[in-house]
Amino acid sequence: MPNLRKLNNMELGVVGKPNVGKSTFFVAATLAPADIQNYPFTTIKPNRGVGYVRVQCPDREFKTQCTPRTGKCEEGTRFIPVELIDVAGLVPDAHKGKGRGNQFLDDLRQASAFVHVVDAAGRTNFEGNPTEGHDPLKDVEFLDLEISHWIMNIFSKGWDKRSKQIHMSGEKVERALEERLTGLGIKELMIADAIKNAAVPEVHLWTEDDRLRLSKEIRKLSKPMIIAANKMDLAPKENLERLKGLEKEGYMVIPCCAEYELALRRAAKAGLINYNPGDDHFTINEGKTLNAAQKKGLDTVADYLKANGSTGVQRCLEEGIFKLLDLIAVFPVEDESKLTDKDGRVLPDAHLVPRGTTAKEVAFKVHTDLGNGFIRALNVRSRRTIGADYECQNLDVIKIISQK
Repeated sequence: MPNLRKLNNMELGVVGKPNVGKSTFFVAATLAPADIQNYPFTTIKPNRGVGYVRVQCPDREFKTQCTPRTGKCEEGTRFIPVELIDVAGLVPDAHKGKGRGNQFLDDLRQASAFVHVVDAAGRTNFEGNPTEGHDPLKDVEFLDLEISHWIMNIFSKGWDKRSKQIHMSGEKVERALEERLTGLGIKELMIADAIKNAAVPEVHLWTEDDRLRLSKEIRKLSKPMIIAANKMDLAPKENLERLKGLEKEGYMVIPCCAEYELALRRAAKAGLINYNPGDDHFTINEGKTLNAAQKKGLDTVADYLKANGSTGVQRCLEEGIFKLLDLIAVFPVEDESKLTDKDGRVLPDAHLVPRGTTAKEVAFKVHTDLGNGFIRALNVRSRRTIGADYECQNLDVIKIISQK
């Protein structure tokens, strides 16, 4: 497994109530070891692993062969690593400590976005026990409420006194809240937008309802969420249609069958099939003989892919990174003629950065010394010099020129 400290500092939290397929989703996305059982609270300690998102690699365009430091490149498709964390299942009143709620919430502090795995078939209740006819929309509602309560509880201790100080001094409310929420990676500008969206009164007049409404808006902006409508092989179509209705509230909803994705990835790892994550098909490798159970299982998965286009797991990762978080890939190099770093690796790193990131900000991401000593950069495609404020575009290849 790659060194997680050297990845893109981008973490997706895999969340949901117990026994909905969270760990199956996690293992399918990462092939990292995790316990998968059909009962609640199988996951106690968080599982961490690495998944990959795909971009077009510039190596074909430049007629070279890249040598990635992390991830891989296959036939012009670059696989960029992203970290995933699978945490203990969340139940109603988790913010009060019910279930393993406090541990669950603390494990999510640095997640940039959440993949909320929902049992779209409605076959598990809030505690993760088997049932029939459970409404999956209620799972989305309660989880959003729990995370909002968690955010509110973090900044609410002693808030009545603090809010009066803010009102009397004229201090910026968003700055005071950022200080309290700094452990969650929530920035002042996000909080300012959330305050506007929540339409709360002056800070010293906030009620508990006002604080909760504000916390919901902070969650939407700082921890956006994808709904992975899992177990779609068992789910009534109307459940997916109802979940899709949440898109007008800002959610992204993706139909998913994590169990089928896991079966495909394990079969590919065993050399039985040729399958690339996210594809709508697979092929059985030449010379491989399947037993009856394997053939039946893969036939079922093939039918699902034909009807749905993919299992949805890879789509969750990529739409989470590129659409929900609006990230782009930038390729820094040291030698613009050979596209190499100091060790001769070609297009060694693909950094995921927010759209609008400047050349100087990319320099800081590569190394603090490069940012501090930034002079200028070079757009390798156009051969044009670019300044510190140049906003990088997706798939840019740039050389950073620094005093350091």
